[in-house]
Amino acid sequence: MNLFIASWRLLPVLFATAFTVLGEENYDAKPWLDKEFPGLLELYKQLHAYPELSFHETNTSAQMAAEWRQAGYDVTTNVGGFGVVAVLKNGVGHTLLLRTELDALPVTEETGLPFASTVTTKDDAGNKVGVAHACGHDIHMTSLVGTGRLLAQLTNRWQGTLILIAQPAEERGGGAKAMIADGLFKRFPRPDYCVAFHDSAEAPAGLITYASGYSSANADSVDISVRGVGGHGAYPHKTKDPVLLAAEIVVNLQTIVSRETRPGDAVVVTVGSIHGGTKNNVIPDEVKLQLTVRTYGDDSRRRTLAAVQRIVTGCALTAGIPENLMPIVKMGADYTPSLYNDPKLTERLVGVFRSQFGETNVVTKEPGTGAEDFSRYGRTEEKIPIFMFNVGAVKTDVYAKAMQDGTVLPSLHSSHWAPDPEPTIRTGITALTAAALDLLGK
Repeated sequence: MNLFIASWRLLPVLFATAFTVLGEENYDAKPWLDKEFPGLLELYKQLHAYPELSFHETNTSAQMAAEWRQAGYDVTTNVGGFGVVAVLKNGVGHTLLLRTELDALPVTEETGLPFASTVTTKDDAGNKVGVAHACGHDIHMTSLVGTGRLLAQLTNRWQGTLILIAQPAEERGGGAKAMIADGLFKRFPRPDYCVAFHDSAEAPAGLITYASGYSSANADSVDISVRGVGGHGAYPHKTKDPVLLAAEIVVNLQTIVSRETRPGDAVVVTVGSIHGGTKNNVIPDEVKLQLTVRTYGDDSRRRTLAAVQRIVTGCALTAGIPENLMPIVKMGADYTPSLYNDPKLTERLVGVFRSQFGETNVVTKEPGTGAEDFSRYGRTEEKIPIFMFNVGAVKTDVYAKAMQDGTVLPSLHSSHWAPDPEPTIRTGITALTAAALDLLGK
């Protein structure tokens, strides 16, 4: 975060800059943004107040489809579930895909905003949960609606094909996979580039940050059933205690990072859930563990998951667990691949952004260990170059104070996360439009 301290004071220049289009005079976006922003802000508030969970984005999907139809795009709905694909053809040229997400999180909002979500629903397990856009997908949707409108009015400045997609279920890691499986790159023009952005809870509003190469991690969920032979807690010698075995497994899993991973390589093995037993004097027959495993490269992922399996099996053998009660390890079902920003595309668009916003307002960041299924658009057989950047969304005064006194800022997925909408949305629209005009410019 310290990388951003010197930059936040310069952010007001973002709203006075112009798009530079090769071979033409500069296009000043500020008048358009000033005129359109009140309506875009109302759209943002509406999306924020009425969020929908992954795989249930009925109304949000319809809203995005209606916005893009009104802007003149050829719109197809229900792609990979509630996915929306909007296409605008403008002569012969490259094809660019810009993406936003639709879904919200099972979080009860505590921001105190006048337009805060009060939505509650039942999740897929039947539990009553609050619903909130605690990850900023409402910011992304509003920005892509604005970008779509603006580019539809600038067809004299670009040529080719523009594809806007609203993807469901990013938070569950299944939306991109579903849209690709439903023919995203076969039913519609195949993109030459895919670009998106994500709001950042670690940078001041409007600052652009990026990582070339790996930007987010592989994410694997691992479910382990540690089995044993239960019995009376007073007679442990007559049992095979799965609680003790589970504890040994939890501790030994940490040696994957400390003793099997090369120093400097990023690997995370976290046991997020452990459940077993019903009473203090009863040794149960089973304990369940739930893990998240984060890596970057595919080889690192394979090694780490193999180590998890080996350690679990080894601990069970050491404890004398019989063959028919060996632990059951399930992995791979909820896999999200790491996001790799194409270095050439990254360098090109970072140059555009620096020309647009100024050198100090576009800075590098360390790769994160969060997961982002935008990565899948670059992992198909077509090997399409992709680039996802971040736009700071923390109010500048709040950010400055936090840098001075060490206040811990709310993170993404926090019930208290509240982006600063105006500078974040303006920057998102400006950056996406600048990227499109460069990649599709005449």
